[in-house]
Amino acid sequence: MATTNKFKTVSLDTMIDKHIGKRGTEKRETFENELRIDLLGEAIKQARKEKHLTQEQLGELVGVQKAQISKIENSVKNARFETILKVFEALGAKVHFNVELNKQKLAI
Repeated sequence: MATTNKFKTVSLDTMIDKHIGKRGTEKRETFENELRIDLLGEAIKQARKEKHLTQEQLGELVGVQKAQISKIENSVKNARFETILKVFEALGAKVHFNVELNKQKLAI
């Protein structure tokens, strides 16, 4: 006797469209931006660990307190852009930015 699967497989984009909103809507854009910010903090944390640095040691390299490094790794929303760039510089990481204005990508 064959069993049938009662669950339907859907893509992540379909689920996000349904629960957050379609691309281009304000709610979806906010979600996408916050997701990118979270990924930035995670990238900093991963790079720090790969360099075998503590948050305190990275803070000393950048000129900020350990608490600031922790905040950056956990929620970049409140960090100064200049500080984030200093953190990546201290980690020896290259940073690339994409800027889009009126649906056209700008080279930086």
